[in-house]
Amino acid sequence: MSKPTDIRIRDIRTSYEHYDYRTPIKFGGVAVSEVTVLNVECEVISRDGRVAHGFGSMPLANTWSFPSRELTFQQTHEAMAKLSERLAQVSRSFDEFGHPIELGIELEELFLKAAADVSRELQLSQPIPKLCTLVCGSAFDAALHDAFGKMLELNCYHTYSRDLMNHDLGTWLGTDFAGEYPDAYVHSEPQARMPLYHLVGALDPLDDDELTQPVGDGLPETLPQWIHYNGLTHLKIKLNGDDLNWDLERIIKVDRVTIEAQRERGITGWHYSLDFNERCQSVEYLVEMMRKLRERTPQGFDRVQYIEQPTARDLKAHPENKMHEAAKLKPVVIDESLTDLEALQLAHELGYTGAALKACKGQSQSLLMAAAAQKMGMFLCVQDLSCPGASLIHSAGIAAHVPGVAAIESNSRQYCPVANDAWRDLFPGIFNVRDGSMNTSCLTGLGLGAVKS
Repeated sequence: MSKPTDIRIRDIRTSYEHYDYRTPIKFGGVAVSEVTVLNVECEVISRDGRVAHGFGSMPLANTWSFPSRELTFQQTHEAMAKLSERLAQVSRSFDEFGHPIELGIELEELFLKAAADVSRELQLSQPIPKLCTLVCGSAFDAALHDAFGKMLELNCYHTYSRDLMNHDLGTWLGTDFAGEYPDAYVHSEPQARMPLYHLVGALDPLDDDELTQPVGDGLPETLPQWIHYNGLTHLKIKLNGDDLNWDLERIIKVDRVTIEAQRERGITGWHYSLDFNERCQSVEYLVEMMRKLRERTPQGFDRVQYIEQPTARDLKAHPENKMHEAAKLKPVVIDESLTDLEALQLAHELGYTGAALKACKGQSQSLLMAAAAQKMGMFLCVQDLSCPGASLIHSAGIAAHVPGVAAIESNSRQYCPVANDAWRDLFPGIFNVRDGSMNTSCLTGLGLGAVKS
């Protein structure tokens, strides 16, 4: 099967941007203070001879995607950088035609083989994980989708139908999806406005008493300042997962501080999500903490919208971590573990009731997982990777087009705002939030829509 609109890659170019964080952010117990952003430009040609160019971008978040007690930050960062260059070589040599989703899934298999090769060449004591490979590959995948949309003079979300694809969803998701295409599971037009989820990091000062080292750059420094500055109604609370009393008191203080700030604004309703970065040693820890939270502050408990993956990401190695009891309290969302359909199905069997979609796992995979999770009746959210610039537009696009996603995360405005400077005037509704929500109605440009012109 083939269509005249099928594309193949003619050229790939990579570049990098490095930024220091305004303030550090803590991932899984590790404080991170810098980031490298991978940019990918690709040139494609269609079967009928049309040429187009696409752009993709993603932070190389090695602390999150390649956590290690054996390798240093520099070693895992070097591995991601070398892998990114290897993926560029693989992409240049890939001469198949197809729709971007079809190409993206085929390339993913080649990318995983490349990761194994790079791991051997660098003699890494811990091989590059699949999640890390997906993060590197996501910028290449985004560039393909972007180029395809631009070639057709369409936004990407108008390109996921049977008219342009050679294979239905059943090819990758099984017989339940036979005859169905991604357009049945995404909106062709973005939701006009979406609430913004603000990250309350474990190192972030909640009030003036905790503000021991002010940045002094004119941006907010404490949680009440951020609430007033952005008009926030959604807060994502980072927790430690290994100290129940600290976690509990942290949530209670966030709730207390937020109540006062929202009272000043005249706001009566807002939401929290809880993120343990998979550090809870057991599900019992989570259940006990949530029950104590409900005892201490019933209204604070009610404000929790969902819980992000609380325990270890290796689901097969920890079948004892069944989420059924926890999911009776709040939706429990698979995040770090979600790398393919098998992982989603296993998580569902283990009691997870939600799934976190992320641009850093690839546009192609995100569309497949969005369809599969909807068929399973799971709660959906879109998580951020402190994505700046084009990568934030990519992430926001997924959130605004997938049915049921309640809010958008945007952490770069807190931790790395300088990386957004070139984009603010082009997309003010995305990068300048003042009423607690993003104006996502602008996400209608050609391709993924992240065009600097």
